[in-house]
Amino acid sequence: MTKPRGGKAPEAGGPAGWMSRTNASTGRIYFWPGGSLWIGRGQGRTEWHVHHAHQIVVVPTGQVRFRTDASGAWQAFDAAFVPSHRPHQFDTVAQPMAHLFVEPESRAGRALTERFGADAVAALPVADGRAAAHSLFEALAATPQRETMTEVAAQVLARLSGATTEVDRSIDTRLARALVYIRTHIREPITLDAAADAATLSASRFRHLFALQTGCSFRAYVLWQRINVAIESAAAGATWTQAAHEAGFADSAHLARTHKRMFGIEPTAVRVPSAAGNGVGT
Repeated sequence: MTKPRGGKAPEAGGPAGWMSRTNASTGRIYFWPGGSLWIGRGQGRTEWHVHHAHQIVVVPTGQVRFRTDASGAWQAFDAAFVPSHRPHQFDTVAQPMAHLFVEPESRAGRALTERFGADAVAALPVADGRAAAHSLFEALAATPQRETMTEVAAQVLARLSGATTEVDRSIDTRLARALVYIRTHIREPITLDAAADAATLSASRFRHLFALQTGCSFRAYVLWQRINVAIESAAAGATWTQAAHEAGFADSAHLARTHKRMFGIEPTAVRVPSAAGNGVGT
């Protein structure tokens, strides 16, 4: 097992409440190009999952737990960074928490990789994590509208990474064009050949360049973009079946499998709040 950098080893048996296997979390999700914020209250344990984006988890008080090996011990964190494409489980008692997802090919994503590494769950400085959590929850309590929350989330990311979620300049310009093409056509059928044409590359060269610079396959990246579109659609009031069709999934069963594989929970665990605010429950 690779021990998460900076993680705190749990006490024998773990603190009371950690062993719940049900996920009963509620809150809101806000999207913007290259990132998203999931904020609310969490409880329970996810299944094993892996996603394209880096993940930052912060809590105003208390700790959360991760493990990256099925036979390994859980590690407790005051605030944590989970690198892109790192399989993991997440566990928490009932408490407020916020998750920031940052695409690794963005400027912020590259900076976070440089700061925290790409191989293991890493601890954020406690003061940074607490400050981030307080900023996000204070904004949520005061003005939960999308514009305010995404602005505050961007400020938090800037403090942690010194960058924005715009595509990093180190990305090949041909690939950058393809990423824009994918995002702007994500609600339509997207083929590798069409994306390669947008990059002015052959399909084989494009496939190689894509994997080299994003760390995932073209198909996996498209699925990541589609699942975010589906969640955003559900936030606007669509059923999961409607959201699946809008995001380009074959059906709701395909969406459900993808959601569980990438977030460790069923999409039905994502609850849409009755109040307006362009957010959905997690």
